[in-house]
Amino acid sequence: LKQEVAAREKSEAEKAALRKELDSKAGAESKANAAASEEVKQLKSLLNEKEKALAKAGLDLKSATEDAVMKDKESAREIARLTAEIAKLNTEGTAQLAEVRSRIRKAGRKVLEDMGRVRQAKDAAKQSLHDFQAELMPAMKNFYSPLKKALAKVQKDNAGWSEKLKKEVNERKRLHNLVLELKGNIRVFCRVRPKLKHEQGDGCDTAVLFPEDKPELEENFVSCYDEAKGSEKLFEFDNTFGPSSTQAEVFDEVEALVTSVLDGYNVCIFAYGQTGSGKTYTMEGEPDDKGINPRTLARLFDQISEKADSDFQVDFSVLEIYNEEIKDLLDPKPTKKLEVRQGPDGNYVQDLQLSRVKCYDEVFALWKNARENRTTFSNNVNEHSSRSHLVISVYARGENRATGVQSFGKLHLVDLAGSERLSRTNAQGDRLKEAQNINKSLSALGDVIAAAANKAGHIPYRNSKLTHVLQDSLGQDSKTLMIVQSSPLTKDVSESICSLTFASRARSVELGQAKKHTGIKPKVGGR
Repeated sequence: LKQEVAAREKSEAEKAALRKELDSKAGAESKANAAASEEVKQLKSLLNEKEKALAKAGLDLKSATEDAVMKDKESAREIARLTAEIAKLNTEGTAQLAEVRSRIRKAGRKVLEDMGRVRQAKDAAKQSLHDFQAELMPAMKNFYSPLKKALAKVQKDNAGWSEKLKKEVNERKRLHNLVLELKGNIRVFCRVRPKLKHEQGDGCDTAVLFPEDKPELEENFVSCYDEAKGSEKLFEFDNTFGPSSTQAEVFDEVEALVTSVLDGYNVCIFAYGQTGSGKTYTMEGEPDDKGINPRTLARLFDQISEKADSDFQVDFSVLEIYNEEIKDLLDPKPTKKLEVRQGPDGNYVQDLQLSRVKCYDEVFALWKNARENRTTFSNNVNEHSSRSHLVISVYARGENRATGVQSFGKLHLVDLAGSERLSRTNAQGDRLKEAQNINKSLSALGDVIAAAANKAGHIPYRNSKLTHVLQDSLGQDSKTLMIVQSSPLTKDVSESICSLTFASRARSVELGQAKKHTGIKPKVGGR
């Protein structure tokens, strides 16, 4: 019995120990489950946040993908449009250039063939003469007269072929000008003034050369040598005039534009260059050696008198742009501030005085008064430096009495103030302000030329009064001629290179083919 009791107690003790061990393990498992449950809860929360972030990223990706697809489509359409436009321009330009080249090649071949025949005829004549002298020398006296006539005929034929060659060269030049006119390029002439009597010594050597000075230069090329840098730059223009050129020679190349005004075209001729380079001399000239302005105005009225079948009405104005303000030189004390406005016929200056003129003498009298009102002062570069931009404008309205066709043409003759480095002029006070405004407006003109040359979408005409006034001439629908003036001296070579570079860039600007203004009678100056 005692053994059974002991065995039972031992069994009960083992059960209690086992139960205690089970309870301990159950508590630990419960804690582990609670910890695992909390960790699962946190993982579910993190997973939920990640799923939300993933969903948002998916939406963003979808939106970005749709935007990219739309932009790709727009880019593809734009590329296709530009490709088609380029192809069209290439086709049109290639066709025109091919036609011009074909005509030039045909003309060249014809000239070469004609010259070949001339050489053959000349060689044959020489051979005939040689044989004649060798075989019939005793009878030379009897045949001298016919032989002399034959030689004269050969010489005449040679002269004829030379004249034909000269005509073909002129025809090639005409075709080149025709191509430029079709493109509507700003045409650029270069003129270099002669040395003045006092320009002797250091810095007064010749830096700008022409084909007559340097035979290896091609026609219409100019060489500018910078002695300090030891470099030479070449520039090509539509025409060049060296120091020995005359006012008449320059005007001969300009005269055709006068006819354009009476035909209803807008024409602008302006002179550009550094202070003291001869701009005002080229445009105005002297009483006994008139420049472009008086010759153009005189020729305008000569042509009006020659058009017996048409009646013309001509209005005349003169303004200057001084310190970014427009001044009426025909009315030097206006009551209103003058501003540029947009009218149906282009830009015009509101309240600017327009004078009706019937002959050149009336224009000359008005111009004489206007000149006295222009702003000029002396500086270290030029004793009588123009401190403003001068714009002479002529508005010609015509009507053919037989057909009733009306035309309206505008002519602007512009003498720009000289570009200059402030360090050279020693400008102070009011002169310094003037110089800064001049350089600012010329810089704005450079920006307009650069934008037009690059075919930019926006051209900053409104950045200065000068470019705003000249917007019609620097934009489309105008025949525009720039005459870049240069000093010949080595001491001015830096300014000369700047001027010639600017003019060369302007030469690449294509304005488009100018159009005649005919039909319904427009209002003068947009009023």
